[in-house]
Amino acid sequence: MSGFNQFLMQLINGLNVGSIYALIALGYTMVYGIAKLINFAHGDIIMVGAYVCLVCINMLGLPWYVAALISIVACALLGVIMEKVAYKPLRSASRISLLITAIGVSYLLESGFQLIFTSNPKPFPSFISLPALKLGAVSISSTYYVTFVISVVLMIILNTFVRKTNVGKAMRAVSEDEGAARLMGINVDRTISLTFAIGSALAAVAGILYCSSYPVVTPYLGSLPGIKAFIAAVLGGIGSIPGAVLGGFILGMVEAMTKAYISSKLTDAIVFTVLIVMLVFKPAGILGKNVKEKV
Repeated sequence: MSGFNQFLMQLINGLNVGSIYALIALGYTMVYGIAKLINFAHGDIIMVGAYVCLVCINMLGLPWYVAALISIVACALLGVIMEKVAYKPLRSASRISLLITAIGVSYLLESGFQLIFTSNPKPFPSFISLPALKLGAVSISSTYYVTFVISVVLMIILNTFVRKTNVGKAMRAVSEDEGAARLMGINVDRTISLTFAIGSALAAVAGILYCSSYPVVTPYLGSLPGIKAFIAAVLGGIGSIPGAVLGGFILGMVEAMTKAYISSKLTDAIVFTVLIVMLVFKPAGILGKNVKEKV
């Protein structure tokens, strides 16, 4: 393979993994933008979505599209329950308390699924069987371009939903000033619950697509992708929907190019270095805005 074709292949690999990071980062940025909460249990919802889909296909014998829909609905409900039970009672507490709670929920999900399914990896069925695309001498797997298209389409839909619909306007009002939103008659609790539901549904989609590319499921499936997606959200500007997608693509590119041209052992180190550099020179992220908080 020529140097250009190798570069093109790594570019495609970067877009593939970046698309998955982008979907997960959308959930992070939605929750933080509206509820001002960094939900570190969000990565584990990827794992829950993958397991639910796997059970529906292997044990219940359902078609993949029905299994995927059930997985998305189940994760959306899990997000709502998580917010009601774990986060709502602590909404006025310190951010440290919320962070500790999020980490606790993460460990609870991982340990619970390990008890149910054991820690042994489970093979995930591949159901994306469209023809590969040819780009010169490079063949692009259907999993790659389907993942990319889905992430971009969902970003556009979500951005349009938040900006154009009444519910989306309510979300933005809660994000700007929760107290003023209550005075205007907006149901803040319902708006925050809906935000968790949407973010968790996106995580389910990301989990299914991730396992389609890397067809193995374990209880710790979402840990590392969840952390990487959080970095992507910060990189793009946490709270910004286009920023989350841009950050995901950039992070995917950095990973792919590092593995190809530097060393796979240094991938995580370089990813965290990118985060540190961004926090030093542009802490609001690429598309984020510096907002002065009134005290």
